[in-house]
Amino acid sequence: MTVAVLALQGAFAEHENVLKRLGVDCIELRQAKDLETPYDGIILPGGESTVQGKLLKELGMFDTIKEQIENGMPVLATCAGLILLASEVEGQEGCHFGTIPMCVRRNAYGRQLGSFRTVAELKGVGEVPMTFIRAPYVAETGDGVEVLATVDGKIVGVQYKNQMAFAFHPELDNDTRIHEKFAAMVRDK
Repeated sequence: MTVAVLALQGAFAEHENVLKRLGVDCIELRQAKDLETPYDGIILPGGESTVQGKLLKELGMFDTIKEQIENGMPVLATCAGLILLASEVEGQEGCHFGTIPMCVRRNAYGRQLGSFRTVAELKGVGEVPMTFIRAPYVAETGDGVEVLATVDGKIVGVQYKNQMAFAFHPELDNDTRIHEKFAAMVRDK
């Protein structure tokens, strides 16, 4: 099993470190030719969603990855990755991949100073640490979207078919259960 980590910008190295700790092989997606290497799942890391979306298109990677996701490729998305998957972003024309029917609010907790850590329940996993950095949250979900986690009444984790998306950064904490859940999804696909 091999997981591809989008490595254009953002917190991709931290995801790779967690995968390595779990014994999961990973590759980096930096340019279109990297998409030719076989992989079984993909991680869309935190960072800046606008920059990532722009680079995905400029580098000729966008359409291939979107098609892979739509065809069932398991995805783990964190923070900016959640925004990339949303079908609607508040106050923004259009969307990026748009593969999860949900509306997200960018920078919902304010600027960098609004960053925080908490512990909350994640459906099917238990209480997990959650690190929020200029985080979004899910303002509204569409049909078929399962809410996995909420913090202070705000949706911060969802699953839709083969896609898990979180507003926080599980790769920044020592708890590996979210990545383990994702690895199990990839194995079982």
